[in-house]
Parts: sequence; C-alpha cells; structure tokens
Amino acid sequence: MDRQTVIGFILIFLILMGSYFFNKPTAAQLEEARRQDSIAMIQAELARQEALVREAMEQQNLHQLDAQQQENLDIQLNKQFGAYAALVKGENQHYTFENDLMELTMASKGGRIASVRLKDYVTGDSLPLILFDEETSEFAMTLITHESRVVRTSDLFFEKVESANPMEFIFRLNVADNNYLDFVYTLQPDNYMMNFDVRGQGLENMLSMGTNSIDIDWNVKMRAQERGRKFANRYAMLQYKYEGDDVEKLSEAKDSHKDISSRLSWVAFKDQFFAAVFINKDGFSSNELSSQMESEQSPYIKSYMMRSQAAFNMRGDREANFQFYFGPSKYDILKSYDKGVDKEARLELDRLVPLGGNIIRWVSTWLVLPMFKFFGKFIGNAGIIIMLMTLCIKILIFPLTYKSLMSSTKTRLLKPQIDAINAKYPGDSKAAERSQATMDLYKKAGVNPMGGCVPMLLQFPVLIAMFWFFPASIELRQESFLWAQDLSTYDAIISWKAHIPLISGLLGNHISLFCLLMTVTNILSTKISSAGTDNSMPGMKMMMYMMPVMFLFIFNQYAAGLSFYYFFSSLLTIAQTYLFRLFINEDKIKAQMVINQNKPVKKSAFQQRLEEAQKYQREQAKLQAKKRK
Repeated sequence: MDRQTVIGFILIFLILMGSYFFNKPTAAQLEEARRQDSIAMIQAELARQEALVREAMEQQNLHQLDAQQQENLDIQLNKQFGAYAALVKGENQHYTFENDLMELTMASKGGRIASVRLKDYVTGDSLPLILFDEETSEFAMTLITHESRVVRTSDLFFEKVESANPMEFIFRLNVADNNYLDFVYTLQPDNYMMNFDVRGQGLENMLSMGTNSIDIDWNVKMRAQERGRKFANRYAMLQYKYEGDDVEKLSEAKDSHKDISSRLSWVAFKDQFFAAVFINKDGFSSNELSSQMESEQSPYIKSYMMRSQAAFNMRGDREANFQFYFGPSKYDILKSYDKGVDKEARLELDRLVPLGGNIIRWVSTWLVLPMFKFFGKFIGNAGIIIMLMTLCIKILIFPLTYKSLMSSTKTRLLKPQIDAINAKYPGDSKAAERSQATMDLYKKAGVNPMGGCVPMLLQFPVLIAMFWFFPASIELRQESFLWAQDLSTYDAIISWKAHIPLISGLLGNHISLFCLLMTVTNILSTKISSAGTDNSMPGMKMMMYMMPVMFLFIFNQYAAGLSFYYFFSSLLTIAQTYLFRLFINEDKIKAQMVINQNKPVKKSAFQQRLEEAQKYQREQAKLQAKKRK
C-alpha cells in the first residue's frame, strides 16, 4: 500500500469521524425521540386496550353472560388492567352541577364534565347554547401502573363522593382500600371559572415508581352556534399561551397541527363568541395541539385536540391544580381574572377577543370598548349606541377632517391655474417642468398637497379598530336594530338556496341591506368630495368609484353592525362636506391664496440647493437634446 493510499484512508476516516460528531444528536434531541417513541407505544397500547374493552363491554351489554363467559371476561380484564379491572365495568351515571351562569352534566365514566350549557345565552336558532356534549368530547388522563399497564381514566368508572360544600363536586376512583384518585370540581357563584383539582392518595404502590406527571387528552368538537358560518369559521380557533410569554394560535383557515415543547399556561378551544379554556398555572409540557375544519354541512364548526403532560404527585402530599373557563369571550369578564395579579402571573385571557394588534388593540380597549360600555349604561338599543359612538368619533377627529376638507378646497380653487400649467408644459418631455411649476404654485399659495392625506391616515387606527370591534364583540350578539335581527351577523333582505358560481363565493347566498346602503352612500360621498377636482386622471377617478363597489362584496357577509357604522359614518361625512361648503367663504380663501402668491417666498438653504440642482438637470437635458438633433 503506497503512501498516498494510506493518506487517503486516513482522510476518509477523519471525515467520517467528523461527520459523526457534527451530526450526532444532542441530548435534547435524543430525549425528544425517546418521548415520541414512548408516546407512540402508549397510543398503540391504548388503541389495543380500547378495542378489547369495547368488545368486552359490548358482549356484556348485548346479552346476559353465563358464569363461564363472565369468568373469561374477568380474566381478560384482569390481564389488561390488573388492580383497575373492577373499575372498567359499571354503569355511566350522570349528575347535574351548576351555578347561576352555567349548568354542567357530570359523567361517572371518566369522572369528567360531559356537557356544558350556558344559561344566559341561546344559539342563533334560539336553542339552548351547549358548548360541547358527551358524544362530541373526551377528557382522559393516562396512568402507568406499577405493572407497566397503561390505564386511561376515560375507561374507568368513578364514584360520586358527597361533599360538605354544595359548590364542590367530587368523583373518586377507588383502586383499593385507602388508595384512590379524586377529581374535585369547584364552582363559584356568578363565575364562569371552575377549579379542577386532581388528588392522589396512596398511589405510590399502584402506579409506576417513575410517575411524576400525568398525560392529558382533551378533545372537543365545537358546535356551530351562529347564523353566519363563514364568519364564525374565521373567528373559531385554537389559542394557547406560552408560560410568561405571548398568546399564539393555530391557523383558523385550514387544518393545523403543532408540537410545542415549551410550557403553556393555557389552551383554549373557541368559536366566534364562546370559549372552553383549560388552565394550568404550573404549566403544560410536551404539548401536541390540533385543529381541524368541519364540512359546511356539519353541525360542528371545528374539531380541537390537546395532548399534554402536567406535574403530578402520586403520594397525595401535593395535588395538581387546574382551572376550566367555560363562557363568553367577553373582554371585561376575561380581563377581570388578571385584576390585582402580578404581570408575570397574568393569564391574559382577554387575548381570546380578537381586537387587532399593537396600536389597533390599544385604540379598541381604551377608546371603542369604554365608549360602548358607557353608552350601554343609559341606552338599551345597540343600534342607537353605534350611532352615538359614530357621532363621538366624528367629533373627536373633526380637527383632522377640517384640515383635510380645507386642503381639498384650496386644491380645488387652484384648479384653473393648474390647468394653465398643464397647457403650458404638455407631454412627457416636459413632465419635470410641469411638476416643478405645480409645486411652486402650491408653495406660493400656501397649500400643502399632502394636507388631505395625512389627516386621513391619522384616522385609520380608529376606522380599523371599529372594523375589528363589531364582528368580535359579544355585546352585539343577537342585538336587533330596525330590520337587522342580529347586529353581529349579516342582515339579509334577499336570500337564495341555489349555488351561483362566483356570486355565491363572493356574496354568499344573500344580499345584506346595511351593506348595500353603505355602498350607495360611499359612492355619493366619493362623488361629492371629488366634484370640481382635477379630471386629468380618469383611471384614478374610476378607481375611486370602484372601491365602494368592491366593499359590497367584501362586507356583505360581515356583521350588520359594522356595515351600519360605515353607512352612518358616510352620511355624517356627506353632511360635514355640505356644511363646510355652506359656512366656509371660498372667496376669502381664494383671496388669501392670491396674497400668498404675491409674497416673496423665503427659501431655506436646502430648498435653494435643491432648486439649483433641478435647474442644472434641466439645462443638461436641453444640451443633450440639442446634441441629439
């Protein structure tokens, strides 16, 4: 073997060793891989056991087993569940547990909340509002026995234990004498928040010695509670909060799945106006979250899934403390749970109400919501409250509106002189001279060509905040005004069942009257505000008229309250424009602009240098043109 071959083998060996060390998985990656393998094994074992249990129970329910069959069944259950075998058989008992705001049905199988009904609300069809029921929900904790058997609480039958506290409900899983697992549910009067405590007693000999946490599975199919399904779909989503950090969400527009190793403070399953939230202030770990869309024909809007782990002490000297929130996504209620709480420990459940981000949310929470709440103390009609809010906002931004109207008036009065400049410098070859002359005219007359745009831009945060407020605010839900039965959804005056290609996709199978009125008033407002302005850009003017028509297709399926707000706001804008033109003396403004044009314009050093540079460029352009000739 020659020297070069030896060197080659050495280099190959070094490359292989380097590749091994560089690509070697980290300890965290190895731990995650082991965890995923364990989860897969547990899930496979759970599926197998569920099939066996289902088969055994079906046999028992279908016919009365004789002694030999019953003995065989008991042997099979003992083999699969060990000390927990006796808890697999039983009858599912249901109990009612309630306070002034909600009624819960408790099921002994699984020791869980089977259904939740909110007493103060009904569906869009005036039926009882049930967040979820026993058939479309599941809640289970997975336990590993000391014999390495996998047991799910959803397969076991709990016993109800009487409590001295009428607002406390206890389900107990009696494994053996003085060895039990308690699920303790505690309600408070006039509160949508429920405490859920898991207490273990003497389970150190019944569970695996390595047990320091429990696996939790929570699955819910959220019902379609509202009339406008497309809009409800947009606001139905799975949200979660990182421990001590931000609130995030899975995609609300498509099926979504996410594995999160970081600790989560809570996970929320929500529709447009209501939420079911599972809270653990000690944090959920090893989280797997999923959100799936339901078909248009389904009575459910989305299916949510949560798999997580939570710390658990099996000796009983420390219980696991959780909370459930079952109730409306109402800002004031959700915000109240952070009252008097340190910033680091705040739940921030108010983030379940989508009010925009950053500046927009600030405007919504500090201006729009307080205004609605203030008027709501004295007025019971939501439509009148919207009118008063619109009027107040118009008054608030009137200084900006005044500047915008004044700027547009001055621009309109300068139109004859601008037409003269356009005639003096026609064509693309004189575009620079035309632009310079126009800017000089504006400067001499004391007109800022951007004066109408800047005030409009400053109004945008308020307009966008209102855009977020109306569809997300439960305060408007099932509130009627004029012909609209529910201001939180569309107000159809014409509906049809047949699917019309393109039209049904854009408009839905209806036409909303407030949206139609909004479109008409926007066209009128555009026509009035553009009267007497420069018509040299017909394409731009056509676009100004096309925008209101586009809004008809965009807002037709939105909340009627939002369309009514924009409609009434456009009416006030038209009235403002006419009043401005009635009380403003245009001759006086025109005379002042003439005086301004005759005054010498004091130029800054920067302006002088800019004009000299522009003059030099024009001269150079002329020289180049002469050379080409």
